[in-house]
Amino acid sequence: MHDDFYQMYLEELEQIRNLEREEEEKLLFRLSQGDMSVRDRLIEGNLKTVLEYAKEYENQGVVMNDLVQEANMALTFAVGGFDGGDFQTYLEDEVRKALESVVAEQKQEAEIEEEMLARVNVLQQVSSMMAKELGREATVDELAEKMKMTPDEIKGIMKIALDAVNVSQAEHLKMDDEE
Repeated sequence: MHDDFYQMYLEELEQIRNLEREEEEKLLFRLSQGDMSVRDRLIEGNLKTVLEYAKEYENQGVVMNDLVQEANMALTFAVGGFDGGDFQTYLEDEVRKALESVVAEQKQEAEIEEEMLARVNVLQQVSSMMAKELGREATVDELAEKMKMTPDEIKGIMKIALDAVNVSQAEHLKMDDEE
């Protein structure tokens, strides 16, 4: 589905007339004079440029649709925030900052998710081991003591595990409904 939207976006871009340097300079001059009516053409005329920047960040953990969206938002902000100098250099800097930020954020989220999964796995192992030792399920307080964590931390990990199970079951039910 993501590929369908991206393909449609690429097809729509083909219909947009490129922004030539001379036209861009005129539009930027008008923008500097307070003519906000030129913003749309400046944005539209640079969509292909920012798409090329976005493509450079492909396969770095963020889907292309999200990269394009971030690049386009940065383009919009760049047009709105431009106050002189070389527009293309300013645009490239702003778009690259936005793309690097979203890639870094995605990597950080993946690391946090991986760490939480590891905690869930350890909790499951400790819980199973303690159930065998005690002949019953361990309490939250007992698990917290064994894992050198607070009861609230244990509850948080349990909630994450439960949420993951619920999501998995929901996806499974959805797949059954589609068949």
